[in-house]
Amino acid sequence: MIYAGIGARKTPANILEKMVSIGRYMADHGHILRSGAADGADAAFEEGCRQHDGQCEIYLPWKGFNNHPSGWSNLSLRAYDMAVEHHPNWDALSSGASKMMVRNSYQVMGRDCRTPADLIICWTPGGRITGGTGQALRIAQGQSIPVINFGNLEFDEVRERIYEVIGQPE
Repeated sequence: MIYAGIGARKTPANILEKMVSIGRYMADHGHILRSGAADGADAAFEEGCRQHDGQCEIYLPWKGFNNHPSGWSNLSLRAYDMAVEHHPNWDALSSGASKMMVRNSYQVMGRDCRTPADLIICWTPGGRITGGTGQALRIAQGQSIPVINFGNLEFDEVRERIYEVIGQPE
């Protein structure tokens, strides 16, 4: 199973701790993380995944973003078109912001932009579709991908929803 572990850079510390734990759990069960090397939620999911040698697909908006070593920073026309289609105010974005929105296409749809994630786990303020994570959530909505958002759920609810998608632990 492939999941996107994403969220706001200003995700609260108590939620980041839970994201690290989820990253470890998902890695332990062979699930693949997609994320984007941003501070906050992205870094927390990746940290947990790497603690248990899990498989990660980390997409960058440009080479060297946040000093991350990932080599996945080429932005394709297909990813760009997807980003434009799902952003409510594309023309207002700076060059850097638009590249981050294109990167979000990969988090949801994979390197080929044709392989949707099975699940999105994230945090946004109040569970709203906002910011860069909101771009990924709009793409996910268009693909009917389940979204589990810490911003409007308690941790027990998050855990139960994850189990609904991936199955109960043995």
